[in-house]
Amino acid sequence: MAGILYLVGTPIGNLGDISPRAAQVLSDCDFVAAEDTRVTMKLLAHLNLIRPLVSYYEHNKAESGGRIISRLLAGESCALVTDAGMPAISDPGEDLVRLCAKNGIEVRVVPGPSAVVSALALSALPTGRFTFEGFLAVAKGPRFEHLDSLRAERRTMVFYEAPHKLITTLRDMLEVFGNRRVSICRELTKLHEETRRTTLADALAYYTQEPPRGEFVLVVEGAGESGVPAATLEDAVAMARELMDGGMSLKDAAKRAAQRTGQGKNQIYDALLDGRKS
Repeated sequence: MAGILYLVGTPIGNLGDISPRAAQVLSDCDFVAAEDTRVTMKLLAHLNLIRPLVSYYEHNKAESGGRIISRLLAGESCALVTDAGMPAISDPGEDLVRLCAKNGIEVRVVPGPSAVVSALALSALPTGRFTFEGFLAVAKGPRFEHLDSLRAERRTMVFYEAPHKLITTLRDMLEVFGNRRVSICRELTKLHEETRRTTLADALAYYTQEPPRGEFVLVVEGAGESGVPAATLEDAVAMARELMDGGMSLKDAAKRAAQRTGQGKNQIYDALLDGRKS
C-alpha cells in the first residue's frame, strides 16, 4: 500500500507559529522533503526532532521527485516542507503533488501560516476578492506582459518580491498601473515586521532612498476608483524624469507619463525641455 505525502505549512518567520499537528506529522513521517535542508534542520531542532531529510527544490525536482515517488509507492510517508509557508504554492511542490495524483498516491494538507493572506489582512485594501500573482519574471518582456495582463484587474492583487528587485517592480507597476494604493509588508512575523500603506509613487520614492531589506509582499489596489488624489503636472513631470533616468527617451517618457496621469503630453514635454534649459 502506498504511503501518504503530507504538505506541511511551516512558519513564515516566527517559529512559534508552528502548529501542534504540523509538529506531530513531522515527528511521525518516515522522511522529510525540504527546499533547503539547513533551514528545515533549524525548525526540527526547535521541535527537538531528528528526522531523515532529502532535498527537493526547483533545480533538482525532476530527479528528486522521482525518488520521493518511489519511496511513497513503497509505503513510506513523507512530509514536504518549504523554507517558509505552504508547499506547492508558488513552489515546485506543485509538481510533486501532480506526480502523486498521477500515481494514485494520497496527499494530505497540514495548513500553516500564509504570507499571502497575512499581508492581505494587514493591507487595509478590499479583501473580499483578490488574486495571488506570485513573483514577477526577472526578464523585462515577460514581466511587462504579466503586469499588462492585470491592467484592468479589479480585484486586489498580491505579489511576492525579493529586496534586490523591489525598486524595479515598483517602477514597472507604476508605469503599467498608474499611481495606485499599495500595502507593502516586510519580514512578516519576524522581529522587524513592517507594513507600509502608501501609493506606488511614494513607495518608489521611499525605497529609492531607503535600500530594501528583507522579503516583501506587495498588496496592490485593483483597477477602478483608487481614492488617490489626481496627479498634478508636477507629478507627471517628476514621473517622466524618473522614466528618463531609467533610459527612456524624453518623447517616450512624456507620452508614458501622460498616459498614467491624465496630464497633457505636450505640457509634460515642454516642462521637461524647460527643465533641461534651466
